[in-house]
Amino acid sequence: MNRLPRSFFDRPTLQVAQELLGKILVIGKTSGRINEVEAYIGEGDPACHAARGQTERNRVMYGKPGRLYVYFTYGMYHCANIVTEREGFPAAVLIRSIEPLTGIEIMEKRRGKNDHLADGPGKLCIALGMDKKGHNGVDLCESGENTVVDDGFRPSIIKKSRRIGISAGKNKWWRFYY
Repeated sequence: MNRLPRSFFDRPTLQVAQELLGKILVIGKTSGRINEVEAYIGEGDPACHAARGQTERNRVMYGKPGRLYVYFTYGMYHCANIVTEREGFPAAVLIRSIEPLTGIEIMEKRRGKNDHLADGPGKLCIALGMDKKGHNGVDLCESGENTVVDDGFRPSIIKKSRRIGISAGKNKWWRFYY
């Protein structure tokens, strides 16, 4: 398995989003195959956290591609994104869902044993033990225990739809899944 290099993330967000499908997100002793993502691109995207410019909350989005942007939402869930494109341009891919691969017992302990361990952005953060304090800004291209790897798997069909769970920018067909 090969760790994805920074050059993988330093490309157009819609391309990165689709090519992340099938890759393996590794967080500590847990991992899962990415099977659903959404793209958020720049200050012109009303659903992007950077729509109103740079803030302390979204500062990581303006940084190096390949870093985690983790935020707290609805007063109860964390969501994890991977920063894309060039430094200084705020864009990221929200990881919406994974198929658990390793550390399933750990995930079950964190989430409670069920059939839907990581099939939503909040659920996957709980399952993988991700939060803003410990993971926001982590460099997936350099961190030893947190990374994205390619094992050669490619989804046979990639589907797309409008983004979900947002109020602005719903017209963008920037959700990809298999």
